[in-house]
Amino acid sequence: MLSGKLTVYGLAYIEGKTGGMRKEGKMTEIIKNYRDNALLRHSFNTLAEETFGLDFEAWYQNGFWGDDYNPYSIVKGGQIVANVSVNRTDFLYNGRIRHFLQLGTVMTKEAYRRRGCIRAIMEQIEADYNGKTDGIYLFANDNVLDFYPRFGFRKSKEYQYSIQLRGTGACEYRHIAMDEPAAWQRLRRTMEHNVCHGRLDMTSNIGLPFFYLTGFMQGSVYCHAPSSTYVVADRQGTELFLHHVFSDTLTELTEVLDLFGGEIRQVTLGFTPVHNPGDQAAELQEEDCTLFIKGRDLEIIEREKLRIPTLAHA
Repeated sequence: MLSGKLTVYGLAYIEGKTGGMRKEGKMTEIIKNYRDNALLRHSFNTLAEETFGLDFEAWYQNGFWGDDYNPYSIVKGGQIVANVSVNRTDFLYNGRIRHFLQLGTVMTKEAYRRRGCIRAIMEQIEADYNGKTDGIYLFANDNVLDFYPRFGFRKSKEYQYSIQLRGTGACEYRHIAMDEPAAWQRLRRTMEHNVCHGRLDMTSNIGLPFFYLTGFMQGSVYCHAPSSTYVVADRQGTELFLHHVFSDTLTELTEVLDLFGGEIRQVTLGFTPVHNPGDQAAELQEEDCTLFIKGRDLEIIEREKLRIPTLAHA
């Protein structure tokens, strides 16, 4: 179980001059559960900004960095030099909860690359969670596709669905500014009581979508107040990319789509619909976002033509 208590692993590793890590000599620490340690969190955030341009500090200060997100990091001289984060992402599929873990924020400070840091962290994660999860997955950049099979991961296809609309009238959704706590709490209440589900829906880690919705996707949230329905979407002309739907009252995707009126003609879904006679499935092709899986339960994604919802990516 993930918790807020700082954990430190002492590993007898020292970097070899030719790469890799040999088990002798100087002690290297792998730490986790340190989000409330300001110095370590700041160091983690600095490395994330240098590597990906990501800022986790606002997410923490806004109260959305919870126990479901747990970085495993190597520390040198009090600084984070390498990291793999573990995300707890439980999913509902066919009436059963699957307990999955997603690995993300894989990064190494330039001076410590090609020294086996990520391998050491991956081995520690494997030791911690072996037999305690239904599967582990991650999304890999195109330049590291040969790396993750060394740890038992394999590529998996995903599928994307699109729907043609023929509605009429005006769109009934109104933009909601996600720039203050009151708006976050209203959306959060709806998310916690959501009745509009996809075929594969994340049921835990509510902080993960809020990383996006309180950050660079603040302008992508719309609401239909009478039905307490929120949609997270990006629009371009008459086309819409619908990341997700959260509703207190509307159980069917067709009801949600009808509220777009005649302004939208094609919707591409960032999740897998439960059923819709007008949907079209295509194998997902996306640069720097190849899904790797480990565990038999995750084989349903390719077999059943599913996708990991875009708001569940870490």
